[in-house]
Amino acid sequence: MSDDHTRVQEFFTTRAADWDRRFPDDGPAYAAAVTELGLREGDRVLDAGCGTGRALPPLRAAVGASGAVVGVDLTSAMLEAAVRAGRHRDARLLLADVAALPLRSGSLDAVFGAGLISHLRQPEANLRELARVVRVGGTLALFHPIGRAALAARHGRQITADDLRAEANLRPLLAGSGWRMTSYVDEDTRYLALAVREA
Repeated sequence: MSDDHTRVQEFFTTRAADWDRRFPDDGPAYAAAVTELGLREGDRVLDAGCGTGRALPPLRAAVGASGAVVGVDLTSAMLEAAVRAGRHRDARLLLADVAALPLRSGSLDAVFGAGLISHLRQPEANLRELARVVRVGGTLALFHPIGRAALAARHGRQITADDLRAEANLRPLLAGSGWRMTSYVDEDTRYLALAVREA
């Protein structure tokens, strides 16, 4: 396992038990972002980097009983927190790395990634792996319940020009990874970039 993986796991392992208590008001933002993903009854969707599974209930509601929801995370403590919260009833949970997903090519209709992009060790390759598991015309939502400026302020930082979530950086990154950006919103109250899987 790489040092980057170990750092991510250590970061989230120490925070897993308190994660939902630290961000108790994010539920409506997650639900709204899932709505914008445009899922339909029977769709198959991946929550990449699902953490404690806050997106899993709205994802399940969107695809219904006939759909499939898979939650993948690199940190077992986050998946354990998802189980304690009962969110495992909404999805199949897998301990896995988004760099090498244990899923068939083209097997999904959509991917949801909350707070994911800033934790990707090799963003272009990792986004290409997400594209691999999604059918042509499928969708990707990169989401955060607060915008870039608010998030930077929360961490006592300034936004920098190399921020991967900036539209000018994200659009070509997605294009080089098999995705075409279709919309981009960066406000204090949310960040949401939507993309479609290209042929």
